[in-house]
Amino acid sequence: MYVDEIVITGDDTKGIDSLKKHFQTKDLGSLKYFSGIEVAKSKKGILLSQRKYTLDLLSEAGMLGCRSIDSPMDVNRKLRPDQWELLEDAKRYKRLVGKLNYLPVTRLDGHHI
Repeated sequence: MYVDEIVITGDDTKGIDSLKKHFQTKDLGSLKYFSGIEVAKSKKGILLSQRKYTLDLLSEAGMLGCRSIDSPMDVNRKLRPDQWELLEDAKRYKRLVGKLNYLPVTRLDGHHI
């Protein structure tokens, strides 16, 4: 099995060291960023945030300076295939939609745990 990223955490340092040796992992130190989620420690606990991931996504989509609205289009509009041009870059569109789909799956409420 191939694992791209893994987080090992706990208070059993001997067990963690043994696990790292067994699976030949590279220790990158204190966790700061994992799978689009920023991790910050404080006296209150651990804060998880997707701010950077979201800003990177908005930047990639060319929407970094845009303001939010309730609905991006008229909900009563009837769309017909003959009214619209095909996408210039379908791969880019699919990549952005995939990244947007990832946001609610990993939704964080910003509270300390």
